[in-house]
Amino acid sequence: MNADVKVFPGNGGHTEINLSIPSNKADAVLEALSGILPLAGLRLRRVNEDGEKIYSVKEVFPDANPAMALRGFRGKMEWTQQELASRLGTTQNSISAMESGKRPISRAMAMRLGEVFDIAYKVFL
Repeated sequence: MNADVKVFPGNGGHTEINLSIPSNKADAVLEALSGILPLAGLRLRRVNEDGEKIYSVKEVFPDANPAMALRGFRGKMEWTQQELASRLGTTQNSISAMESGKRPISRAMAMRLGEVFDIAYKVFL
């Protein structure tokens, strides 16, 4: 098996390197690159099919936390804390405490929240 490498002069003082590898080796190569690039003071960043950089939620919202996610999703649905509490079988005080960060969101509650909002529960952990 071979890996094909193309090197192009980029813009802004960067060089573009395109690496074509067998699909069954992609995860191993990405893992290796992720380990090597920090030695040069760099980070691996994925790009989409159009060459646009893909950013993680943590990069876009560095101060985000589960409490903010809960408030945001409840607000998006235009539910009161009481309405959400009723859907979850808990109290409005419990929702308030989770939204203010005074009470952590348990894994079990995160799973229930994920079901109610129809999203991945890990958003709330």
